[in-house]
Amino acid sequence: MKVNNPNSNKGAFLLLLIFLILISVTVGLALSLRVSTVDENLKTDRVIKTLVVMEDKKRVLFTDVFIYYPVSQRGALINILENTGAIFSSLGRVDSIESVYLEKGIDSYKAEIEKLVGQSIPFYINLNLTKFGELTDMLGGMKVFIPSPIDAKNDEGDRWLLPSGVVSLDGDKIQSYLNYERSDENEEDLIERRQNVILAFFAALSRNEKIIRDKNSFAEISKRMDSNLDDKEFHRLVSIISQVDSEHLTPQTITGSKRIVDGKTLLFPYYDGQLIKDVFKQVSNSLISLDNANVNRTYVLEIQNGTTVQGLARNTMALLQSAGYDILTTGNADSNDYEKTVIINHIGNAEIAKSLGDFIHCSNIVEESVSLDADSTTAVSNVDFTIILGKDFDGRYVKK
Repeated sequence: MKVNNPNSNKGAFLLLLIFLILISVTVGLALSLRVSTVDENLKTDRVIKTLVVMEDKKRVLFTDVFIYYPVSQRGALINILENTGAIFSSLGRVDSIESVYLEKGIDSYKAEIEKLVGQSIPFYINLNLTKFGELTDMLGGMKVFIPSPIDAKNDEGDRWLLPSGVVSLDGDKIQSYLNYERSDENEEDLIERRQNVILAFFAALSRNEKIIRDKNSFAEISKRMDSNLDDKEFHRLVSIISQVDSEHLTPQTITGSKRIVDGKTLLFPYYDGQLIKDVFKQVSNSLISLDNANVNRTYVLEIQNGTTVQGLARNTMALLQSAGYDILTTGNADSNDYEKTVIINHIGNAEIAKSLGDFIHCSNIVEESVSLDADSTTAVSNVDFTIILGKDFDGRYVKK
């Protein structure tokens, strides 16, 4: 009869215990050394790109790509209109980008927007209007500017009452602000109103930066937002982007041509979708390359048509406005026989001038000081750059 050796059993148990301790230590060490997903992204891309979507009752109220450069705390917002049209592979047809969200969900929506802009967008924040109302109260309200008092009612009898001026709206009021309907409001007014909310959202994050950094406080805040990150990584992301200089954050809306497809009015970005890719690249690069420049302002341009092509300056104005430039005037140059497009740099900032030139592929840049004489009535004294369009400009690029 074989008798078990107690010492042998104890030895086996001890070895098992040591093995389990080694595994626990190894796993713990691996977790402690694991690089944050957000920080890992910054190793390969110096800007953080986050898709921000607000939805309500099977509608997309607004979609913005937030591009943030943590080094300078500068950010940019590019608005993707819900009726933006394209052939979407996830749907297998031409339709609005909103249809992708409604039929396929946020992951497919993000993937299709990545194709539109030509760059990866690693993160998303998905906001539901009802939860956003709760979030608004937790962040101390959303500050927006309302030019005139709102007293509106829809066909269902819903009534919206909002005061005028710079006001801090609570959760209920911010929902009213996003949803009210006025017969005299055009599409541009509606877009601006909704973009005011995304600006107020980032301002509120910035204002509550210390609260957000606290993990316990953020745990309650994060319940009102959805993301493709786990709790720890989402806290890291929002902690970083809450440091944005929200005072100088201005949304840019991609424009295009409208066409009716299957009864829907769709907006197709100009130049077969290349413009939206160029604008996105321009904005991303500018946040980095202009770190040491004055990025707290919008640069003002004057566009002159130096050709016989009718409307060239006016059409180029829309192109450059989509890239975030302010156009003071358009008109004809002193001659309609310019062979080459030229950019006149009035402020002596070579880096900004090159960035502008890169956007339209123009390397013909000259510097010219602006006269500050009080008697001067020259229009260019009010602009940073003058672009004189030549025969080599095809409406989008300067041809080589």
